[in-house]
This record gives sequence, structure tokens and C-alpha cells, in this order.
Amino acid sequence: MRTRAVTAVVLAVALLGTASCADGGASPRPVGVTQSTGAEPAPAGASASAAPAPETLRFTGRTLDGTPFSAAGLAGRPVVLWFWAPWCATCASQAWTVAEVAPAYRDTVPVIGVAGLGERQAIRDFVTEFELSRVPTLDDREGAIWRRFEVVEQSTFVLIDRNGRVIYQGFLDGEAFTRRLAQLAG
Repeated sequence: MRTRAVTAVVLAVALLGTASCADGGASPRPVGVTQSTGAEPAPAGASASAAPAPETLRFTGRTLDGTPFSAAGLAGRPVVLWFWAPWCATCASQAWTVAEVAPAYRDTVPVIGVAGLGERQAIRDFVTEFELSRVPTLDDREGAIWRRFEVVEQSTFVLIDRNGRVIYQGFLDGEAFTRRLAQLAG
């Protein structure tokens, strides 16, 4: 009897998780973020010649291999954050496009994956399966960056302009993602 109850709970959680995976019908949610005055110094790791970091880019994390990451080093450039989970079918459908397109924009519009809602090995397997090794990916299993940007579903793209303002937050299909990257680079 106890085994059935546990199985029922596990199935319910799995179904709720799958239902929360964003789909093409999800409406985008533009978000306004207050830009910093630039009077405060950039966090450690940012280059001395980089623009002052706006509040939006004042966060740190670690890549999947444990390397420290400071978003402040991206100041002065447009940036795309891609929030994904390893079990999300929508994220998997977008991963091939991200893996193919993002490396070409590495120097003009960095695309940073923010992986969460999964186990470390599942996240690493996702990166391997979808050939995302050339896309910097942050290990955000604790959800700190997800909470910072108020991301409540995956797959979510957060587009930040060169001034540090969030100009778009929501779902993007492969074509829209590619178009938005080109616009940000232009």
C-alpha cells in the first residue's frame, strides 16, 4: 500500500513538472529592471576596462565545471540568459538551435545557459546530448539566479540590452531566438 502511495506522489509531481514546461502559446512577460548609476565598483572578476556593471548583471555563479562566473564582466554588451531544465521537452527542442547559433555571437551577444530544476548529472547529460559545450552554462540548481530574474517556468529567455535593461523575458522559438540575437548584435 505504501509503495502505491509513493508511486502516486511521484507521478503527480512529474505530471505537474511537465505541465509547467513553457510552450509556444505562453505569453512573453516584459520586465523592467532599474539600471544602476554605475557609481558602485564591479564585482571581482570583471575586467578593469569593462563598463560599470548595471544592477541586472551584478550576480555571480559557477559554471558546470565549477569555474566562478561573474556577470559583471558582460557589462556594456547585450546578453541573453536562457533558463532551462534538463527534463523539459521545450528546452530540448530549443537546445539544438541555441547550440548552433549562440557560438557565432559569443563576442557580441553572449548567450549564457542557466540550468536548474534538475540533478547535476542530468544537467551535464543534457549539455552533452544537445552539444551545448560551447554555450557557457551556469549550475543554478539552488535557483538563486532563477529567483533573481523571477523566472517561474522553463524555457525562458531573458534579453538584456547593452545598458543592462531587461527588454524581453519569455518564450522564444528557434526562429525568434535567432532573429532577436541578430537584432541585439546589430
